[in-house]
Amino acid sequence: MRQVVLYIAMSLDGYIADQKGSVNWLSGQDDNIDNEDTYSEFIKDVDTVLMGWKTYNQIVTELSPDEWVYSGLDTYIFTHRSLEDKDDIHFTGEQPEQLVERLKSEEGKNIWICGGAEIVNQLLKVDLIDRFHIAVIPVLLGSGTRLFPESQDKKLLRLITTKQYNGICELLYEKRSERKNNVQ
Repeated sequence: MRQVVLYIAMSLDGYIADQKGSVNWLSGQDDNIDNEDTYSEFIKDVDTVLMGWKTYNQIVTELSPDEWVYSGLDTYIFTHRSLEDKDDIHFTGEQPEQLVERLKSEEGKNIWICGGAEIVNQLLKVDLIDRFHIAVIPVLLGSGTRLFPESQDKKLLRLITTKQYNGICELLYEKRSERKNNVQ
C-alpha cells in the first residue's frame, strides 16, 4: 500500500519558514561544504506530490520560476482558486484527507506531503501521515511558520534512522500505535 510521507526541512526551533515566509536559511552550518543529496533517493519512491497554494506559489515565483521542479510527478495543489490543470499539475478544492484517502486506495508509489504547515496539520489530525522525514537545519528562527502547532494531539512515532551532515540532522520516523499496558 502507498505511504504518505512528510519530507520537509525545519529549523531547530520547529519553523519551516521565517516571519516573511522565506526559506533562504535552508543550508548547513558551513556554506563551503556541499550538503548531501538525500532527496534523489527519497524521490525514487514517490509519484505523487501534495502541497498547499502558498508552497506552490513560492516554488513558481521564487524558488524555481523558470522550470517546474516536479515534472513527471502527479502534483496536487490545494486551493480555493478556480484554475485549469496543466500537465501533471492538478488544482483541487477537495479536502486533503479525502484526496489522500482516494490516492492511497489507488496503485502507485508513495505520496509526498511537500508543504505547507496547514496541509500537514490537517492530515495529522486525521492520522494520515505514515512517515516523517524531517531535516533539522542548524538555525533558530524565533518565529515564523511553525511545522507542528502546540495544540496537536499526541502522536507516537518510532525512529527508523538518522543521518547527519554539515550540521543538518535528518530524522526518519514512522507512526506507531499505543498498546494497552505496553507501548509499541
